[in-house]
Amino acid sequence: MRYVDRLRARERELGRPVRVGLVGAGQMGLGFVVQASRIDGMEVAAIADIAPDRGRRAFAEAGRGDAVLSGDRAESARMIEAGTPVVTEDATTLTGLPLDVLVDASGVPEVGAQVAFHGLLAGQDIAMLNVECDVTIGYLLKTVAERTGRVYTVCRGDEPVECKALADYVRDIGFDVVCAGKGKNNPLRPSATPASLTEEAEAKGMNPHMLASFVDGSKTMIEMAALANGVDLAVPSRGMTGPHCTVEALAETFRPESDGGVLPGEGMVDYCTGPVAPGVFVIGRSDHPAVVSEMAYLGMGKGPYYTFYRPYHLASVEAPLSVAEAVVDRTPSLAPVAWNAEVLAVAKRDLAAGERIDGIGGATVYGVTDRASAVSGDGHLPLGLVAGGRVLRDVPEGTVLTADDVAVDESTTIATLRRLQDRLLAGEEVTVR
Repeated sequence: MRYVDRLRARERELGRPVRVGLVGAGQMGLGFVVQASRIDGMEVAAIADIAPDRGRRAFAEAGRGDAVLSGDRAESARMIEAGTPVVTEDATTLTGLPLDVLVDASGVPEVGAQVAFHGLLAGQDIAMLNVECDVTIGYLLKTVAERTGRVYTVCRGDEPVECKALADYVRDIGFDVVCAGKGKNNPLRPSATPASLTEEAEAKGMNPHMLASFVDGSKTMIEMAALANGVDLAVPSRGMTGPHCTVEALAETFRPESDGGVLPGEGMVDYCTGPVAPGVFVIGRSDHPAVVSEMAYLGMGKGPYYTFYRPYHLASVEAPLSVAEAVVDRTPSLAPVAWNAEVLAVAKRDLAAGERIDGIGGATVYGVTDRASAVSGDGHLPLGLVAGGRVLRDVPEGTVLTADDVAVDESTTIATLRRLQDRLLAGEEVTVR
């Protein structure tokens, strides 16, 4: 049975649709609200945004112009129960409202940490369009969800989840996963800043910080780290290999070096620039003669490496599927099953002692994917933790930052939860109340 049929059945049984609370009504959030409004059995009942007019506009775009601005939880709860959409400025307000699922589209790790953690403890499922938060504390959030009987998931539509679906398919039909990854439509420009991209952002109708996180490579690094942790794959090297590639050449390129490819082994994540974007891919391997013969007959190439390719990902348009999957199936689309990868913070320019780090998509740092041991063993700092941190000494451009370079703001929710995750990954028992 299709999800829409099952959502309709659920609504008939309960007398109401799945109620979704959304954090962040920017480009991704707006798309989510409009698409969710077109799915029977699901509705966005509340939006939190520091600019409330964005929330009202999103509801209006979805055909619900009766949204009410409210900062009072009791009043907001009554309106939601009565079917009136609510807009609030404080994201944590949503955790106290009669909502089934919280979707975080803020892109801010600290906001994601607050909403996800408190939402899970309040009995709400969590669906993340905030992959930046997932690669910082996703393992802890997944664990809290399991212990509280909730669902924590990264949303469909983002490359990690769509690539996981391909990897699951490849494994299910008996192939080994050699590599899973995505296409990036332009080469990395690590020094890109919001200021340098203002005109381009305006032309594309994008937030300059979001565009900077794409152009400087941070977003790709974040997505591939989430994929590595969600599918239990490895990182080939710091920053991955990232060659230019075409769809036709994927299976020739993303294979072990011993067979003429770019990878040090099998079971890796990676990305490429060029016309593979905006798609995702998995390279599967089977060397059984009968399978090789059948795959050749089917036009899949000479083998033993084969390309499985999806030429698109639909971002917020597909994201409501994760809400349905969480509510109906009680399963995540993607959540960490291992902690293989981290995204390290790197100085985007020369940093001076006393400066403050402005975070992802800003002017001071960008991210590179590496093995998790780069943090746990080598002491480097996760990108998702450094916003608001104080630079302790002069640091040259290109330095992979450590605790000797930047003092993390330990008062934040995400820093507190990260320390709990560190203990959890070290094998300590962690109690969450």
